[in-house]
Amino acid sequence: MISGTARHGAAHSGSDSHSDSLRRLPPDLCRMESTMDTGTVIYMFLELLVAVSCCLGNALVILALWTSKSLHQPTFCLIVCLAVTDFLVGLVAIPLAVFVDSKVKTSFHVCLFLCCVTILLTLVSVLCLMAIAVDRFLRVYIPLRYKRTITQRHSCLVVAVCWLLAIPLSFAPMLGWNQNGTNSTIKCSFIKVVPLSYLVYFNFFLCNLIPLSVMTVLYGYIFCTIRGNLREKPGERPQNTSQNYLKKEKQLAGSLSLVLFLFALSWLPLHIMNTIDYFNGPRTVHKIAIYVGILLSHANSAVNPVVYAFKIKKIKTAYIELWRKYIACRGENQGTQTSQSTDNNLSNNDS
Repeated sequence: MISGTARHGAAHSGSDSHSDSLRRLPPDLCRMESTMDTGTVIYMFLELLVAVSCCLGNALVILALWTSKSLHQPTFCLIVCLAVTDFLVGLVAIPLAVFVDSKVKTSFHVCLFLCCVTILLTLVSVLCLMAIAVDRFLRVYIPLRYKRTITQRHSCLVVAVCWLLAIPLSFAPMLGWNQNGTNSTIKCSFIKVVPLSYLVYFNFFLCNLIPLSVMTVLYGYIFCTIRGNLREKPGERPQNTSQNYLKKEKQLAGSLSLVLFLFALSWLPLHIMNTIDYFNGPRTVHKIAIYVGILLSHANSAVNPVVYAFKIKKIKTAYIELWRKYIACRGENQGTQTSQSTDNNLSNNDS
């Protein structure tokens, strides 16, 4: 991508020679540059759409869970934390990713800081998903003591721990694990400041792959336990009530495991491409594939609110109540005010 300074310097004095050199370029190379420019524009436009979807969808989730008193429970407190992180992906991470990709000239450490912020939100999401999986595990493992052991206050503390733990992990490049650049001005690029060794060994293997494996084992245990309990012969009414409870727990665990599956499906391609580039040499993976991987990882934050709406009944009910309370009622109030003003005008005309 040619900078504005280079374009300005090439104008006027060297315009003829620059035109001649462009005419000498092979047609295939000209088409390649045009395609890459078009691809970059399409990528930025799609990132904008994803960012707007992340902000609107997750703002709705946060508002619905905040206003519904029936959802002030430990599990939904953790879901709010995940929604806040997804909201920040749209508000902060995606604009920063577009800024870094545009190769704006900044100092090395400013560029490194911006890249670390995008990593931070990913790690918070992983830790929130881990906390949700552990919460569901405890719900099944100690069902009688769960409500006394796990409270909303404990969930808030877990949320704080997730953020406090993610900050040093994501800002490790600021502490020295970087490309050893000076504080000179550079064209900001993720790979120029954050080494692939950090992205592969630390961010992928340690901070993503191991937690995802642990969460898979936990959800597997949850489903096996609930399925075994449901296969027991139903007895009298208390036993039937217990089976209804287990069915609800299975449905909620299934919905949350779907969130985990979509997270893995969205982020693993980008991590795998980074791993291929690290072991086979840089630029092994095509740039367009990297763009698709980045878009897919960001789109995960926009998909979660849709999963909540269609798969978790309590959140769906909260959406509907929010719609009736704030949007439908506002429309009715405006209609009432319009009809009242019309009646007043008619009565004035009659008089």
